[in-house]
Amino acid sequence: MIHIITLTFNPYGSKEMEVKAFYWERDRLKLLDQRELPRRELWLTLTDHLQVAQAIKNMAVRGAPAIGCVAAYGFVLGVKKGYPAKEVYETLKNTRPTAYNLFWALNRVLKAYQEGRDPEEEAVKIEREDYEANKKMGKLGSSLIKPNARILTHCNTGALATAGWGTALGVIRSLHYEGKKPFVWVDETRPYLQGSRLTAWELLKEGIPHSVITDSTAGYLMKKGLVDAVLVGADRITRRGDVANKIGTYTLAALARRHGIPFFVVAPTSTVDPTTESENEIPIEERSEEEVKTCGGCPVAPDGSPAYHLAFDTTPAELITAIITEKGVFKPHEITKTLDTKL
Repeated sequence: MIHIITLTFNPYGSKEMEVKAFYWERDRLKLLDQRELPRRELWLTLTDHLQVAQAIKNMAVRGAPAIGCVAAYGFVLGVKKGYPAKEVYETLKNTRPTAYNLFWALNRVLKAYQEGRDPEEEAVKIEREDYEANKKMGKLGSSLIKPNARILTHCNTGALATAGWGTALGVIRSLHYEGKKPFVWVDETRPYLQGSRLTAWELLKEGIPHSVITDSTAGYLMKKGLVDAVLVGADRITRRGDVANKIGTYTLAALARRHGIPFFVVAPTSTVDPTTESENEIPIEERSEEEVKTCGGCPVAPDGSPAYHLAFDTTPAELITAIITEKGVFKPHEITKTLDTKL
């Protein structure tokens, strides 16, 4: 079922205007179809785990924390419909391989179910914890950035990618509402254009000054002294502080190091994978070449030309200035200090 509505609401009663990517309604999940933005705000109604799995695979929902939350609710829908818990778990687990939050959230709701606890209560808790973590990260991150900073960001790390507020974009939101007047350079983020379609959409709704740029413009802006900091999110963080994120992140990190610009990763501790030691162990999702060869449904490459589409890349710890989590700001090699509740 599809609904078209305008999204201008504040989910948790705070004074700031905010957007939301999904709502849980006990027997169904309402999901904002992010493939349709900014052209229209289209809501999907999902009633079983198979629909949720398809929405994750097809990127109707994206962003590691949001994927984790939505998968948790998908698990609840599946077991409520009477499907075997392990089958539901495996279906949702196999949707996308890189984002660690997906596995982290599914493990929590499966454990709750196996222990006789209500997985729905656990899923609601996961969503609320993510929102609160984002607000904490926003405050911590804003303390590191000077007023009037020109910030470069990549992909979408805002309310649309999380339970609300956002990770890297959440820091920018916090700067904005604290009156620090940030300006944002928005990488378009080919091939899915999560920057130009989604980040710019969120910034425009909240009146945060910004300009969309092609991904290949970022290095020249740094060279001209027009970037004060780079803020990105993460889909997985290893024990040594390496980071997997949207393809193009490694390029920005290398450029930032070349030009002496701080490079911050903003992610909740649910993104830290205690089972993976280094970037070389992270599975990198390879998606359809058609997503590269088309843009907005229009062909941008010859039919006969092959394309290689990696959805993510990895950034080594030594290129990262600091990782901002809800538990504090850490140098990459210190990130295992956040794992005390997970080991």
